[in-house]
Amino acid sequence: MSETPANPETVGAGRAASPERDPRQPADFEPLALARELLRTARAGSLGTVEAASGFPMVTLTSVATDYDGCPLILTSRLSHHTQNLLADPRGSLLLSRPGKGDPLAHPRLSLRVVAEPAGEPRVRSRFLARNPKAKVYVDFPDFLFFRLVPQAMHLNGGFARAYSGAAAPILASAADWTEFEALEHSAVAHMNEDHADAVRLYATRLCNMPEGPWQAVGLDPDGLDMMAGDRLARLSFDSPVTDGASLRRVLRELAEKARAAG
Repeated sequence: MSETPANPETVGAGRAASPERDPRQPADFEPLALARELLRTARAGSLGTVEAASGFPMVTLTSVATDYDGCPLILTSRLSHHTQNLLADPRGSLLLSRPGKGDPLAHPRLSLRVVAEPAGEPRVRSRFLARNPKAKVYVDFPDFLFFRLVPQAMHLNGGFARAYSGAAAPILASAADWTEFEALEHSAVAHMNEDHADAVRLYATRLCNMPEGPWQAVGLDPDGLDMMAGDRLARLSFDSPVTDGASLRRVLRELAEKARAAG
C-alpha cells in the first residue's frame, strides 16, 4: 500500500481546532466539523476540470468515495473528457453537497480545490467499491482508472451566515502507519458484521436516525464508520480521530451503550 500524504497540521495533534469564530455567524456553526461530514458522506459530486483544448472550465458529475485520510476518490473512463483533462492538467475542483427538500441553496455544500493523481493501490479500489458497489459492473474495464483528488483549499457554505474559506488540511485525517490502519479496517469491519450485527443496526437506526434495514459496516477511517443497507448510507462520526485497535474498541463500545440507552 502506498503511503497517503501526511497532514502536518494534524499529525500527533488530533483534529485541528476550529477557526476563530466570526461573531456575525451563529454560535452553533462548526465549519470544520460540517466540512468533514460533507466530505465523508457524499456519494456524488460535481467535478470541475480544465478543458484541454480550450482552457475553459468543464463540470461533470462523478461518483465519490474517500481514502483513509479523506482525499476524495473517483473512478473514470479514459474515454471521458474529464479524464483527458485531468491527465493533461491535474488541477480541478470538486463540489459536494447535502441534498434536501426546498431551496437547494439553503443546504450546506463544500467546494474543494484539488490536484488529481492517478491511484492504482488495492485499497483505493476497495474503498471506492464499498461506497459505490454498483461500480463493480465496470471497475475492471481496461479503460477505467482511479484518481485521488488531493484537497488544497476549501470553501464551505453552510447556509445563511454560515461560510468559511481556508486550507483543506484541517479536515483531513492522519495516522502513523496507513498500512496498519488498513489491516485494522479489514478486521474491524469483518468483526462488527460477524459478531456485533445488532450494534451496527443500532448505530444506524438510533444514532444516525436511519430506518430499519439490513445494516452492515462497509468501511472505517479515523473519523468514523460507514454503514450501508441497500442504497442507504449511514455515517457514524467519531468525536476524535481513532487510529488504533484499543481506541476503536473503546469508542465503539461507548457508542453501542449510547445507542442502547437511546431506545
